[in-house]
Formats: sequence, structure tokens, C-alpha cells
Amino acid sequence: MGKKIPIRKFSFRIIVFSVIMAGLALLFQWLCPQWATPALPFIVLFFFLITLFTMFVVLRDKEGKDGKKFVSSYMLSRTVKFLSCILFLFLYIFLNQKDAIRFAIAFLVIYFLYAIFEVFLLKKENE
Repeated sequence: MGKKIPIRKFSFRIIVFSVIMAGLALLFQWLCPQWATPALPFIVLFFFLITLFTMFVVLRDKEGKDGKKFVSSYMLSRTVKFLSCILFLFLYIFLNQKDAIRFAIAFLVIYFLYAIFEVFLLKKENE
């Protein structure tokens, strides 16, 4: 197991990434309003908060975790994040059926972008 990412360092990176994502979301809403869900900023905010929370769970141990403990924490955080995403997605679609397809597509795209960012960051820092 390599060195751990300090929480402050990860927090800064997730804030920068989220600001970029929010800027792109607003630009997309401005350029293509017919294809953009009005909930786009809230999707970015949701992923910012849930990613920050789940990574805090993984990175909170300051002395470092052995490999098994890290994997357990990471898998628990993935499960919590996935279930939260499913709940958020279904709740919005249930309450706003007219916007369901645009919301679901935007949600999945942003989900994968945050997942790629997170994996890339963890891989880079743990090499």
C-alpha cells in the first residue's frame, strides 16, 4: 500500500474538479437548454457532497490503514455512494417524470466522470 492522500489535498482537488464540472454544466445549460435538465447544478452538487463524504470515510485514518482495512473502507464507501445515487436518481425521476430521460442521462454522465476522477486520483496517489 502506498502513501495515503491527505484529506485536505483530496478536498482541494474535488472542489476544483466540481467547480470545473459546475462551469461545464452551466455552459451546457446555456448552449443547449433543450437537452439540459434544470437539475444539472444539483446533480453536480450531489456528487460533490457524496464524493467528499465517501472519500472522507476512506481517508480519515491519519496513521494509514493496512491493505485489508483500506479495501473494506473503500468498498463500504462505494456501496453507500451507489445506493445514495440510486435513491437520488429514482426519487427525482418519480417526482419529475417529464424530465426523467434528460436527468438520467446527465446523472449517469456525471456519475462516470466523478468515478473516473476518483479512481485516477487514488491510483495516482497510491503508486
